[in-house]
Amino acid sequence: MNESMTPSDRPSRRLAFALTAVAAVGLALLLWLLIPWGWGDRLPDIPASRVFSVVQLREAETVSGGMRHLGWASLGLTVVVSVLLGVTRAGRALVGLARGPWWVRCLLLTLAVMVVNAAVALPFGWAQRRIALRHGLTHQSASGWWRDQATSLGVGFVTTALVVLVVVGLARLAPRLWPALAAAVVAVLVVAGSWAWPVLVEPLFNNFSSMPASPLRTEIDELAAREGVHLDDVLVADASRRTTTLNAYVSGFGDTRRLVVYDTLLSQVPADQVRSVIGHELGHARENDVVVGTGLAALGGVLGVGLLGLLMGWAPLRRPLRARSMGDPVVVPLLLALLTVGQLLAAPVENAASRAVEARADHDALVATKDPQALIDLQRSLALASLADPTPPEWSQWWFGSHPTTLQRIGAAVRWAEQHHRAVELGAH
Repeated sequence: MNESMTPSDRPSRRLAFALTAVAAVGLALLLWLLIPWGWGDRLPDIPASRVFSVVQLREAETVSGGMRHLGWASLGLTVVVSVLLGVTRAGRALVGLARGPWWVRCLLLTLAVMVVNAAVALPFGWAQRRIALRHGLTHQSASGWWRDQATSLGVGFVTTALVVLVVVGLARLAPRLWPALAAAVVAVLVVAGSWAWPVLVEPLFNNFSSMPASPLRTEIDELAAREGVHLDDVLVADASRRTTTLNAYVSGFGDTRRLVVYDTLLSQVPADQVRSVIGHELGHARENDVVVGTGLAALGGVLGVGLLGLLMGWAPLRRPLRARSMGDPVVVPLLLALLTVGQLLAAPVENAASRAVEARADHDALVATKDPQALIDLQRSLALASLADPTPPEWSQWWFGSHPTTLQRIGAAVRWAEQHHRAVELGAH
């Protein structure tokens, strides 16, 4: 196959550059305007020895360190394999196996690359599961774990294949204009996916039921009313069949927005700590953090498509797979490699924004409940239940940390208590 692009095959470089520039400026502007960056800079540290015992720290550092190194190895190997399949001759053999119409070849190649990556990551995930079992972080059976792996792969395949079909299909339909068309469709898919995720995907992993009438449910409804947040329902997830960790979250928006509480949280911590969690999540809801995150992700998708349009004009990148244009299904391994690398490079910005948003939500919980001791005790409970490392490596926290550290969150609560003349206890137990 001739690997050179004719002018009619090549996306408009001017269009791709303009799309990239507009998306980059727009994304930077929205990040500056919508993300409360100041909160991420206002987090004092508390010495770990004031919160946890020596035994607790040793166990957390051992378990989290093991999990972290396995995670780094899995991620690094997956990235390497993706790049090898995408930009070297190693991917050509895989491409040669795909037969059929262009869309069938796209689906087969997407599935093949994802299965290879899943197989590469599987031993590390299994090792993490063994650590979790050994330290009581999960009681899930092997069959349940395998089912979750297969479900995650299936969900990932559906969402990834949809993007691949959109990009390749539009490149075939409009070789010069596809970056603009694909960017618009990808942005719509991101918004639609965020809206539909709670009702289409989350039920694949957990069963949900309405929190029954109780004094706690009444307190939650009253707290939501005071915070000006409308709740159609509060759902309880049967997370205990998978994990012993504690959690709650808000997902979706509009008529799919839901507040979900893990059953482990309700069964393992007192009501004041549950109220602190709810105050945190209501802060997310009041600030429309899911909507903001969805909008930023959609604009990030536009930026990614623009960059893709620029990169695909570079012949050396296409040469190993002998790709003549973006509309040729053989580009699928390259497309997935670029997506993998792009996600890794974008992680520091995404997680810095997430840490700032989470810090603000912690402050919202303090304002709503006026109970810093509950937040302090909650953070201890969360850390002990998950054996989280209170002092992760700084570079790892910068690149991968989606929340402030436990000690930072406790430190923020202590400072709030001092500012409002409230006594708190930090003693390690």
